[in-house]
Amino acid sequence: MSSCFPATLTYDTLRFGEFEDFPETSEPVWILGKEFNALTEKEEILSDVTSRLWFTYRKNFQPIGGTGPTSDTGWGCMLRCGQMILGEALVCRHLGRDWRWVRGQKQKEEYISILNAFIDKKDSYYSIHQIAQMGVGEGKSIGQWYGPNTVAQVLKKLAMFDSWSRLVVHVAMDNTVVIEEISEYSLRTAPANANKHQHSGLNGCLEGACALAEEETALWKPLVLLIPLRLGLSDINEAYIETLKQCFMLPQSLGVIGGKPNSAHYFIGYVGEELIYLDPHTTQPAVEPYEDGQVPDETYHCQHPPCRMHICELDPSIAAGFFCKTEDEFDDWCMRIRRVSLYGRLILLTVIAVKYRISILLEEQLHNEMSCSIFFFSCPATEEACPCLS
Repeated sequence: MSSCFPATLTYDTLRFGEFEDFPETSEPVWILGKEFNALTEKEEILSDVTSRLWFTYRKNFQPIGGTGPTSDTGWGCMLRCGQMILGEALVCRHLGRDWRWVRGQKQKEEYISILNAFIDKKDSYYSIHQIAQMGVGEGKSIGQWYGPNTVAQVLKKLAMFDSWSRLVVHVAMDNTVVIEEISEYSLRTAPANANKHQHSGLNGCLEGACALAEEETALWKPLVLLIPLRLGLSDINEAYIETLKQCFMLPQSLGVIGGKPNSAHYFIGYVGEELIYLDPHTTQPAVEPYEDGQVPDETYHCQHPPCRMHICELDPSIAAGFFCKTEDEFDDWCMRIRRVSLYGRLILLTVIAVKYRISILLEEQLHNEMSCSIFFFSCPATEEACPCLS
């Protein structure tokens, strides 16, 4: 594609201290549903990026499985990206999207609990150990590279054991979100004393932060929606690009995991024709929490301008993530994603958010190269009751 160029700035290609500064541009900068002005809000942009959890390769951690690898360098990049997209969901769940990390500042207990859930130990909810071992059930041996769909399926399973956050992770296959499936899991009622004795099993929360909040007895469980997508054969089809950009503009956006073959990145936004991402391809020593439970956290935040790459360089296999803390937020997402689907020349997410029944006809045809999703649907609900018709 003539409009694509090969230059990609990463932590591998640039030595420490040589990161390219954020561009001076009048084009809007979108990061996980937030719009910024690069000319007047550069500090705010960098603060927002720095506040995202940055999980990278680590070394010298406990052997996975007792006798396995003590480092994930060379194979764990997609697993780390999975940690980052789920970490963003936990931040939104417990701290809110507008929370900011400040170096050296005393952090909330909820933040420390989130970090503890990802520490490289076998008993942490979402550690590299847990993800690698759970992946065996998905046909991936320990030390094997994951694709976006595999890591999404693994995170779905691991979230079931997280009795503190009580998330529902739903993986929407075939580009289709079925409301009934989500309602089946997100709208289950949990007794107030449910799981109260389970917090001592896996490490994800500190004493005092483990008590079930009143909101957790409500019907709706916070939803993490992961949607594996294929945007082309060997290269991304340019017809999807504008619609993909729109996904970063949604307030529910958790970003996208993907990258290049065998080289995964966590994409958090875009500016112009460039994607903004966090790169896990740097190896840092494993972190050991202090005796008081605090975590030395500076290496979990990227304190340099983020990496950027032209959107045409993106591998077509990705997974997009969204977080809906409440049912109202999910209904809002349903309406917004339908508008996004109608925005581009091709439908990026073949999603029809109908509260009752979905009937989709997929027709694959686009110059014998890409699948163009044309769908028809029926909904027995009234127009007032159906969010997709609003």
